[in-house]
Amino acid sequence: MRTRYLAHIEKVLTELSLLDKKDDQIRTLSGGMKRRVLIAKALSHEPKILFLDEPTAGVDVELRKDMWQVVRALRASGVTIILTTHYIEEAEEMADRIGVINKGEIVLVEDKAHLMQKLGRKRLKLHLQGKLDSIPETLSPYRLELCGEGRELVYDYDTKGERTGITSLLSDLRNAGIRFSDLDTTKSSLEDIFVSLVRAS
Repeated sequence: MRTRYLAHIEKVLTELSLLDKKDDQIRTLSGGMKRRVLIAKALSHEPKILFLDEPTAGVDVELRKDMWQVVRALRASGVTIILTTHYIEEAEEMADRIGVINKGEIVLVEDKAHLMQKLGRKRLKLHLQGKLDSIPETLSPYRLELCGEGRELVYDYDTKGERTGITSLLSDLRNAGIRFSDLDTTKSSLEDIFVSLVRAS
């Protein structure tokens, strides 16, 4: 039993890049290393549920990636992890379910994939051939955004709707004499969804 426990501790220390520091006193370690020790301590008893309160706050990129790998491995082994973070990209990368808290109130708790599908939108960006000073009134139904110093038009649309409106938009742009040289689309990130939820609450 003791041999198995020691093997587990060595595995945790290795995964957190702490094995070579195992005989050092904590007060001699850097802030990032101390954070790793706290994670190792939490993992030492092989928990079934693990609470991580902003474990990567104030740590370097390398440590953050190491911790993500550890969290993935724990999740794959069946450990339930409750993670609080201010890094939206971290939640998007790691979480299966997302809870959004604003001013101490829980705005929602939902499966991440379902949330992204339900509230996610797509954005079409048109790179104009010439500069546009203002958007013609005839295009107001599309709620376009003029950006890039008047050289880009942005159109947000719902992918779940019966029609995206893109075909009619392109036709109306042509009728308005607006030409574009290129276009690209992007999908809402979790951060975009988070901002919209917080603004609405």
